[in-house]
Amino acid sequence: MKKLILLGAASAFLINCNKKTETPAPKVVADTLAVVEPVVDTLGPKSFCYVGVTGKDSVFASIDDNLGTITGKLAYKNSEKDSSKGDVTGFKSGDTLKLTYEFESEGTKSKRDIFFIQKDNTLTEGIGNHKEEDGQSKYADEKKISYKDGQKLEPADCKVVTKALK
Repeated sequence: MKKLILLGAASAFLINCNKKTETPAPKVVADTLAVVEPVVDTLGPKSFCYVGVTGKDSVFASIDDNLGTITGKLAYKNSEKDSSKGDVTGFKSGDTLKLTYEFESEGTKSKRDIFFIQKDNTLTEGIGNHKEEDGQSKYADEKKISYKDGQKLEPADCKVVTKALK
């Protein structure tokens, strides 16, 4: 019987010696100096401001692009002709802003189409024949609009543009 107890104790001892000792996983301490990237809103409206100067005449534009839907303000400050100021609404089609300009000039309210091509952070106004349709001046043929000689608007400080649009 002593042999049986001795044999059982030796077996238990050998079984315990063959067990792997598991080490606890090291604790991960959060780095308190981690750089947090700012969240960039890619879906909200984007605001842009532009100024174009030809001689003594100026054009000021404040444009908000909300996923291709365009709203904003536009003002033509002319030295020897009537100036105008008003709102623009429309949409972006490829690199073209197709807008309707509702403005006041000499106390009269008017509406007209105005298109800009947007390239290299510059807006260039489209030039083309207009026709009157439903009380609004529209381009006679959108395919014949030329952007070669149109007014060029360069990016500008929005504080300056906002002041000019008031």
